[in-house]
Amino acid sequence: MDDLLLTLAVPAVVLASGVYAVCDCRRKRRNPPPPYSRRAALTSAREVLSRAEAVVGAAYDVLGELYTDPATPYPAEDAPVVTGRRAAGRDRGPPRPAPARRR
Repeated sequence: MDDLLLTLAVPAVVLASGVYAVCDCRRKRRNPPPPYSRRAALTSAREVLSRAEAVVGAAYDVLGELYTDPATPYPAEDAPVVTGRRAAGRDRGPPRPAPARRR
């Protein structure tokens, strides 16, 4: 009988600890601890903003060559001009569905 109780106690302890961990995580997510003070919250917000600006600045330094200079004329002289009109020709209507493939 003692072996049976010991065998059933191990899964019960594992299950109980799992339920406790899930409930504890949900409680912490729903009720986060308040910041220590308003000044600490503002300081951390400024720090996050400065980090974000540093990330964006570093990304622009690396990828800045991909962007065109705003002083260049648009469109460039060697670029083809695209208009919104369709080319002259007959109106074909909606496209037909593709034929079904045979296997």
